[in-house]
Amino acid sequence: MAKLYTFRTDTSLSCLSQHKFRYSPNNRFLKPSLSSPSLLNHQSGFSKVSCSIKEKENIKENDKFSSIVTGLRVDDELGENPEDGIGKLGFQNLNWPPWKNVPQRYKLIGTTSLAFVICNMDKVNLSIAIIPMSHEFGWSSSVAGLVQSSFFWGYAMSQLPGGWLSKIFGGRVILQFGVLAWSLATALVPLVAGYMPGLVFTRILVGIGEGVSPSAATDLIARLIPLEERSRAVSFVFGGLSVGSVLGLLLAPPLIESFGWESVFYMFGLFGIVWFLGFQFVAEDQPSTNFSSLSRSQPSHKSKSWETSLEEFGGSLNVPWKSFFQSKAVWAMIYAHFCGSWGHYCCLSWLPTYFSEELDLNLTEAAWVSVLPPLASVVVTSFASQFADKLISNGVETTVVRKICQTIAFLSPAACMILSSVDLGLPPWEVVTILTSGLALSSFALSGLYCTHQDISPEYASILLGITNTVGAVPGIVGVALTGYLLDSTHSWGLSLFAPSIFFYLTGTVIWLAFASSEPQSFKKID
Repeated sequence: MAKLYTFRTDTSLSCLSQHKFRYSPNNRFLKPSLSSPSLLNHQSGFSKVSCSIKEKENIKENDKFSSIVTGLRVDDELGENPEDGIGKLGFQNLNWPPWKNVPQRYKLIGTTSLAFVICNMDKVNLSIAIIPMSHEFGWSSSVAGLVQSSFFWGYAMSQLPGGWLSKIFGGRVILQFGVLAWSLATALVPLVAGYMPGLVFTRILVGIGEGVSPSAATDLIARLIPLEERSRAVSFVFGGLSVGSVLGLLLAPPLIESFGWESVFYMFGLFGIVWFLGFQFVAEDQPSTNFSSLSRSQPSHKSKSWETSLEEFGGSLNVPWKSFFQSKAVWAMIYAHFCGSWGHYCCLSWLPTYFSEELDLNLTEAAWVSVLPPLASVVVTSFASQFADKLISNGVETTVVRKICQTIAFLSPAACMILSSVDLGLPPWEVVTILTSGLALSSFALSGLYCTHQDISPEYASILLGITNTVGAVPGIVGVALTGYLLDSTHSWGLSLFAPSIFFYLTGTVIWLAFASSEPQSFKKID
């Protein structure tokens, strides 16, 4: 039987008219009663709901309903109190902001991905700006390599602290302050560029701010996302790095040519500050989860207070470090992260220069060509994540899926780099196509290595990523600088850029296939 409710709805700016509506569970819409009287009432510009005492007994049977009243959609949960359950009509029920009704875990994952977009924009801006900066300040390839590698000094030293703090206070808190730190440091680069110690120091600060981000994101994913959605969540978040590389490489050249190289640091730094301010309005309290039960169940949304975080502080000081390093699976993750980072960071830093000098392209052309690998990675990442999650949903063992994805991520760029470094008489654009294909397929690592941290231990996922990413930052320090040194010494891009990457890709594949595992592990505090 249809139920009778009374609504007050706005009909003008100065008054409210009261109508009766009948709610039918079959069609879930409220319809006006032709016999309902009209009354004038004004109550602070918002519509409220009232119902008779008799209706209170029947209100519990309806969990939720949606309706349209005078053009406004009603979408509220019904509780024991009808006045609270049916809700308010008016501006509060407009679908604004657009993310208002999006589940909290998706809002946090989306904004985290956007932070990673800005992250790589601030990482690749120097790889483009280093060309006019080297000309202006008279830097050699070795000095340019030193400047670019200084970012990774801060990136390496912040990995473990970032993972530890993310476990204590939650990834959301650590992420937002990391974004603010690296954005402010990016904006300072033009002010100290002529003073080498100051320039190196600001890039170290950028590295510190960005260094806490992967662990913070891993903590968010481990808390919020069940196993069958994890590959897609990891790929969506870390895929923001490829999008950031694309945007950074596209925006940097016209900004430099129009306003000077300083403009990219000011503009990109401003993006991060705006993100930090906007994040305060989007994100709510960090949800906490019973890690042991987050496998194939929906995540919990219970708020985690600062008091709870501080209570965990003492217990989090006792991290089972020895237990970590007694695991062959952890060592496989560490070495795989090192190998993948060597090829990724060296190509990220030196490919624009390679395209400019080896292919004789100007700044804009070199940047546009450098966009192709990360742009193709966006497409590959989407396919790889769907591929991995589909296999897991169909019952394929998680370890097997991770090994397949990571093997593709290593062998593909290795094969393409071999073809590019050997003198086969290939025209430049074929070399670009080959490198683009190989580096794009390396994005399978997001469904391989980068998921294993959450797979083997959601509770310690952020700390495990802190460990592997610390080692993974070493190629950024050593490899990027060494590439510049070898380039000055050998004048060969094949020996300086490609040969070391090929070696680590191949050995990384062997170690990964032999020792990697995604089986959940209980790291006991035996220290």
